[in-house]
Amino acid sequence: MTAIRGLPATVVGLILLFLAFPIVVVMVVSFSSATYLTFPPPAFGLKWYEAYFSSADWLRPTWLSIWVAAVVVVLSTVLGTLAALGITRLPGSLRVIAAGLILSPLIVPGIVVAIGIYYAFSRYGLVGSPFGLILAHTCLSVPFVVTSVSASLAGIDPRLGHAALSLGATPRAAFFQVTLPLIRPGVLVGALFAFIHSFDELIVALFISGSGAVTLPRRMWDDLRFAIDPTIAAVSTLTIVLTATLMWGAHLLRRHAERQMMKTET
Repeated sequence: MTAIRGLPATVVGLILLFLAFPIVVVMVVSFSSATYLTFPPPAFGLKWYEAYFSSADWLRPTWLSIWVAAVVVVLSTVLGTLAALGITRLPGSLRVIAAGLILSPLIVPGIVVAIGIYYAFSRYGLVGSPFGLILAHTCLSVPFVVTSVSASLAGIDPRLGHAALSLGATPRAAFFQVTLPLIRPGVLVGALFAFIHSFDELIVALFISGSGAVTLPRRMWDDLRFAIDPTIAAVSTLTIVLTATLMWGAHLLRRHAERQMMKTET
């Protein structure tokens, strides 16, 4: 009987091991001292991390990805928060249509979205420019903010905002002093997901980055195609650590928001 009870835990453990094994292999290889990708590595060292931090060919796309993602966070957070607020004020049927249109980038296959963005941007000379990447990534990141902020708005009482208005507050003051503090965790979670999505996005970058706006994922893709060396394992490990840290931060923010909602209800 005890063995039967332990079976689900064993199955779950094997599934998690299966999913995590490729990541573990990449992280181990990143500390290899070999001049080529090999597992297990003959010896360990920081050779390939030093190669990454001393290479302008790697650092240039890294800083571009960080800069683009930072701008995308600001734009998508503002637009996504406003969109979520607008959706909650629409009638039922219009709310479904508006939400479907805004969330469509999450539903439509990425390659279809990339082709559409490429044809639209090529007409206005936005292919190969950081500005084009910012616009494209903002369009793709807004749905993450809308989803997160909408979930936060669903957990607060709309009568709080109405009460503030009845007490003489302007709509602007009611939003910044009442609504925004309550949905702040959802806004921050959406901003984190927007940053992660922009920083890690590859498909659209393959179409519109050209040779003048090469992002880190695009640089990694090119390296895999033309010059495979363990530097890419080091870059992948750093990207995994950054993404995992941001995801953990988003998890903590969600837990904080849930505790706040429980306190508000009580």
